[in-house]
Amino acid sequence: MRKMKALGAVGLAMALGTAGQALASSHREAPFLAKSPKVDGTDVYAFQSYESGRTSGYTTILVDYQPFQDPFGGPNYFTLDDKALYEILIDNVGDAHEHLTFQFRFTNTLNGGTGLALPIGPTGNQKTVAVALDNLGPITAADSSKLNVQETYQVQVVVGDRRLGKGDPLRNHADQSTTFTKPTDNIGKKTFPDYPGYASNYVYTVDVPNCTAGTGRLFVGQRKEPFAVNLGPVFDLVDAPAAVITNNSLRGAVPNPLDKKNITTLALEIPTSCLLSSPSQPIIGVWSTASVRQARVINPSATYAVPAREGGAWTQVSRLGAPLVNEVFIGLKDKDHWNSSEPKDDGQFIDYVQYPTLPAILEVLFGAAGLKAPTVFPRADLVAAFLTGVPNVNMIPNSSPAEYLRLNTALPPTTAASQNDLGAAACFVNGALTLTNAGCDPAGFPNGRRPGDDVVDIELRVAMGYLLTNDTDAPSRNVPLHDAVLQTHSQFDVAFPYLKPPLAGANGDGT
Repeated sequence: MRKMKALGAVGLAMALGTAGQALASSHREAPFLAKSPKVDGTDVYAFQSYESGRTSGYTTILVDYQPFQDPFGGPNYFTLDDKALYEILIDNVGDAHEHLTFQFRFTNTLNGGTGLALPIGPTGNQKTVAVALDNLGPITAADSSKLNVQETYQVQVVVGDRRLGKGDPLRNHADQSTTFTKPTDNIGKKTFPDYPGYASNYVYTVDVPNCTAGTGRLFVGQRKEPFAVNLGPVFDLVDAPAAVITNNSLRGAVPNPLDKKNITTLALEIPTSCLLSSPSQPIIGVWSTASVRQARVINPSATYAVPAREGGAWTQVSRLGAPLVNEVFIGLKDKDHWNSSEPKDDGQFIDYVQYPTLPAILEVLFGAAGLKAPTVFPRADLVAAFLTGVPNVNMIPNSSPAEYLRLNTALPPTTAASQNDLGAAACFVNGALTLTNAGCDPAGFPNGRRPGDDVVDIELRVAMGYLLTNDTDAPSRNVPLHDAVLQTHSQFDVAFPYLKPPLAGANGDGT
């Protein structure tokens, strides 16, 4: 890829805008997981709801799976794995163990048990033959008779250990059923003349166990990919001039390479009080996992329902809390091990946080331009950002070190229009927490994470020492590093589930 020779818009696009199917927040971040995209967790968001009328006492959690969905990716679109277990886990005590888990299981069923079929041939010599496509006509929430595959799911809420604790189902408040429907992916405008209207029928009001009935909301379905990162250049040794990635005015100068992709989202909105262990402890830790059965035997005579036989214990293959941790901090040899591990065991990875390689790599790449890695070790600032929480922001007193998103639910949400895409990081000046600082937005990352928080820019700056207190320890701590792709609140809806409807497949370009 040719380096940029001018700072004009065309030059920026040439230098920074080319991207292949690389990594993003946690897209294809580990060698083994890259083989199983249906259970690849890509992003976790946890924040105080800022939808009008829901700004007091509600927490939203969004978890994304199955990266790099081309909108035109038929004829088999992006169902989730009906042999897998998808989980959203919450530590509301601070001991690095889950105390509340939302478990999602999916079922994919052919229409009528055998799928849609058409009579083929003349009368008297006619056969009924199964069709190859997902649908044979327009689909609405009221009439899915032309849909070949219906995807449904159930959600169990487990208190205590996720494998040993007691589980009770989420229920549809309208009819007390425990089975929910996932809207079909956005095949195109001929199939779905109004896809947003169609998908909105599958936002459910739910009864959450041990919570006031009818106060939760649930949605599972395809959404437009929310993450923004300059994919190709970032993973091509940050193939961009230092004069660009250190110039704050050039944030957003390059289009987002992920802007033409979709994702699958598991979305919950729960009364905050139902997520806490007690009103006096308002900080929760949130992460996601996906697990598959330990053994698989391929069916030599595969059918739709039984392509393989699976059994044994649930075995975790995906894990995600804070963004980019496995991507750019955990060593390649340990990435799959990280995905199979639990927060309570994160001490085994401490060297990757206290002695990070990313700042050293950035210095090697841009040292000639004056960019210098921090010189103080071990990096207590990164331990606070990723393993313990930041004092007076989202640290649980006397808690165990663990990597997950920490959200202080006592801090009120910031309205969408007032959000700073640099989140709570903008509340620090010269390493000191300064809540009166202009632009300070304590409701954003690393205090939880909202869709509009530009976590790439935040983590680049934090890695280079933004939270350290002096230039001796961190010569480049105030350099406004960025990837030239902007993520901000205006790119998202201001109502649950916040992420935009998915791009339509029929147009190819996603419009």
